[in-house]
Amino acid sequence: MRIAWSDLYCHPLPEGHRFPMDKYALIPEQLKHQGIAREEQFFAPVMVDETTLLLTHGEEYVQQVLSLQLEPRAMRKIGFPLSQQLADRERVITQGTIDCALSALSEGAAMNVAGGTHHAYKNSGEGFCIFNDFGVTANYLFHHNKVKQIAVIDLDVHQGNGTASLFMDDPRVYTFSMHGKDNYPHHKEKSDWDIPLATGTPGDFYLETLRQALPQIMDRVKPELVFFVSGVDVLAGDKLGKLALSKAECRERDRIVARFFAEKGIPLVAAMGGGYSPQIADIVDAHCATFDEIQSAYFA
Repeated sequence: MRIAWSDLYCHPLPEGHRFPMDKYALIPEQLKHQGIAREEQFFAPVMVDETTLLLTHGEEYVQQVLSLQLEPRAMRKIGFPLSQQLADRERVITQGTIDCALSALSEGAAMNVAGGTHHAYKNSGEGFCIFNDFGVTANYLFHHNKVKQIAVIDLDVHQGNGTASLFMDDPRVYTFSMHGKDNYPHHKEKSDWDIPLATGTPGDFYLETLRQALPQIMDRVKPELVFFVSGVDVLAGDKLGKLALSKAECRERDRIVARFFAEKGIPLVAAMGGGYSPQIADIVDAHCATFDEIQSAYFA
């Protein structure tokens, strides 16, 4: 299984920033330490080209990001201080997801150590998301006639509002989001299927809801490729989440998704999404479990 990672993922942020950028440096080392991944599985993406970004995002918005001309208000909504390194980082992450999709179509599954930037809209970013990597990847694949139908399984604790907006009128992408109903964003978009969960939802209820949902998704759509936003901000105690899964239950969530689609022979691309637990070790462990379960389901 190929794994996208670049040292650009580890863009430094101001001290005290609540986004845990350290996890992008720690996850690859932990994967290798645990024997989940080998060095040769990792590849460093290049920066996505502007033409590909424009298949999804508006020209004015793209130009403002690339020229570092976004207004301060727009950057506050995103939550990152704008810099050349940040703009480069977002382009590399997006190309990483494209490369993972192409690899998954030939090999079965692939994973991006970053990505899952599901709050980015056509003409704006928010919630730590500038370009929508799965949105860009979907439109790239359609433009190059690689697939005709994609499903997005978004299990980040926050609704994939940007992705839902991008594809609300596009039947080629089926959007499914199971998220905390009281979490950011305050205004939810309409996915093809949303399952909002109450604050404090325990893991057993969450997992049973997921088990029942996946077969129903397959009754509605026949995807040639699945995008999985595997945020670990569903963990109990997450600083930006309001659900109550244990690490074991979060792993079981990933096992359910990976085995369900692997058994059906449907390629899968996973991107990390969010994770804001007080202890960085808990974030890294939960993300590494995602890699472990997907690799076991598709390549064991």
